Amino acid sequence: MTKKKNNLLKIVEEIINLDPKMRFTAIIDTKGNIREAIMKSGKTSLKSQREEEHFCKQVAQRKTMRKEFDKSLGKVRYVHVEREKITQMVIYTKRNIVYFTMEPEMPINKKIRLITSIKKITTNL
Repeated sequence: MTKKKNNLLKIVEEIINLDPKMRFTAIIDTKGNIREAIMKSGKTSLKSQREEEHFCKQVAQRKTMRKEFDKSLGKVRYVHVEREKITQMVIYTKRNIVYFTMEPEMPINKKIRLITSIKKITTNL
């Protein structure tokens, strides 16, 4: 395992272990390719691997689309999607995208604390 890949694995492991309600964490490049990902032990994916890869491509496309409004509205800090079965979050770093999911119905203040912690963990990505 290369040093860079090993470092990404440590990062996704650290993120997934922040809270018991975390389900999945991925670091995605700007083209939507999954650089490293991990599913929480004991959890099963709600999407197939093909769907997961397709979703990550769309996450990267949305980042490009959102940049269009950076000048007038400012940069996106994070994206929060609350679904019936899952909560999805996206954080943009300088060169990558951090995508993570958690169980739904988590209090918003807990979600904000997680986002803050993940931003600190991924500050050099």
